[in-house]
Amino acid sequence: MNHLDTFLDTFNQLDKTSLNLLDTLYHPGICFIDPAHTLEGLPVLKRYFASLYENVRSIRFVFDARMQSGNQAFVTWTMELSHPRLVKGKPVAVDGCSHLTFAPDGRVIRHQDYFDLGAMIYEHLPLMGGLIRTVKKKLGS
Repeated sequence: MNHLDTFLDTFNQLDKTSLNLLDTLYHPGICFIDPAHTLEGLPVLKRYFASLYENVRSIRFVFDARMQSGNQAFVTWTMELSHPRLVKGKPVAVDGCSHLTFAPDGRVIRHQDYFDLGAMIYEHLPLMGGLIRTVKKKLGS
């Protein structure tokens, strides 16, 4: 099994009771970037994941296309998220892509996620959601 397969298999085991797995996934010098955050260092990332998993009802990833070359990897995914503050806790599905850079020890030292933050959050808020859907409709997306 290569670094990417190991990472993905372990990542989907994460929940609020298994955050110790972050030590096996991420290098202490991790740089984690997504549309809402830039986090530096494993302790900061652990606090972020603890907060994330504390507040969601469920979260899981369905991994699709994947490619690894040397220490670089890309994977497309669909995140299925249920949060009490989004659409009354109903599941929300968001497509995205991750770019991972592996350190020599096989742990991820850089993780950048690309996804539509609007599709994940803003479109599901009572007032803002309708406005964003209207704008997208007028733009033809």
